[in-house]
Order: sequence, then C-alpha cells, then structure tokens
Amino acid sequence: MPSLPRRCAAETLGTALLLATVVGSGIMAQKLSGGNGALALLCNTLPTGAILTVLILTLGPVSGAHFNPVVSIAFAINSTFPRPQAAVYVACQIAGGIAGVWTAHLMFDLPMWQLATTIRTGTGQWLAESVATFGLVLTIFGCVERTPASVPYAVGLYITAAYWFTASTSFANPAVTFARSLSDTFAGIAPAGVGPFVAAQCVGMLAAVAVSRWLWREPIASGSLAPARRRP
Repeated sequence: MPSLPRRCAAETLGTALLLATVVGSGIMAQKLSGGNGALALLCNTLPTGAILTVLILTLGPVSGAHFNPVVSIAFAINSTFPRPQAAVYVACQIAGGIAGVWTAHLMFDLPMWQLATTIRTGTGQWLAESVATFGLVLTIFGCVERTPASVPYAVGLYITAAYWFTASTSFANPAVTFARSLSDTFAGIAPAGVGPFVAAQCVGMLAAVAVSRWLWREPIASGSLAPARRRP
C-alpha cells in the first residue's frame, strides 16, 4: 500500500480536480448556454460524471479514490478503513475542494475569493441530498462487494443520473458542498445552506451503511474504490 503522504496527496489532488471540473464546467456552461438552464445543467453534468470515472481509474490504486468525506466515513464505520486515516482523508478532501474551486476561478479570470449567493434550501432539497448520498454509497458498496472492476463506471454513471433525478442536483459530498459555497457561479450554494445539506448527506450515508449490511449480510470487504489488481 502506498504511504499515507502519497495517499493524502492523491485524495487532495483528486478532490481538487473534481471541484475544478464541477465549477469550471458550470462557468463554461453558463457562458455558452444562452440562458438555457436545462442545457447549462447538461453541460455541467457530463464533465462531472466523466471526470469521476477518470479520477477513480487514475488515483484509485494510490488512495482508494474516496474524494468524499461520507465515503471515507462509511468505510470507517464498516471497519474497512482506519478511522484516524479517515479523519486525515476528510481534511485533505476539504482542502483539495477549496483549491479546485479557486483554480477554476483563476482559469476563467474571476476573483479567486467568492461567497455563493445561490439559495438552495427546503425539505425537498434536503431529502434529495439524503437520497443522492444514499444511492451513491450503496452503489459503491454494492460494486466493491460484487463487481469491483465496475466501480469507476458505476460511480460516474450514478452521479450523471443523480444530477437529473434529484431536486438538489446531487451534491452528495460534504467537501464538494463546502467548496461550492466559495463560488458565486452556476455551481454555487449560499453558505447558509451548507450545514443542512451536509446533515442530510450524513443521514443518507448512515442509511446506506445499514441497508448494505442487510443486503450483503457482512461489512464490505474493501475500503477502496479501485478495481482489485490481478495477481501474477
């Protein structure tokens, strides 16, 4: 297994690239969509699903490709990932998310430091975040348990779908949620909405852990999203 510093670097880099894609594609979509909200959302969705697949395939063998605090915590709850390391991963993911947002701003010649003004609140939005996170964690656990090689593609496809079937457009990630509060762009969320979103995501994650244990009877055997390597 790679050293902890290498794994932390991979988690930071992966989350940074994820947020640079989410925010950057949102900015580009808003510029080119001519005010068509559906087209802008589609242009934001496809790069996000695609980059998740690429990042898991690329960095999964190094860090396990969590890029999401609820994923690290869920594996820790199942005792398939050390809890102290999960805390370190969460810190790296948050730092990487902020760096990714700032990088996106600089690429598009926008002020680096911003606070979002887009209001995302209400019971429908919070339920959507619980559902989105529940589905994401269950997808990961199910694929890791039965078809590990499918994880990168399943996660990318799930997020692509969840952008459209959830009212919140599926943040499903506390690091992403916090980082997007620092971007007053298409992908932004006002800081006041971050706490309820994260709480809803944690509820969805805990529900997915419970359901996965019932469906597959035993805790998931691996704390990594990377496909298992074949032995020579």
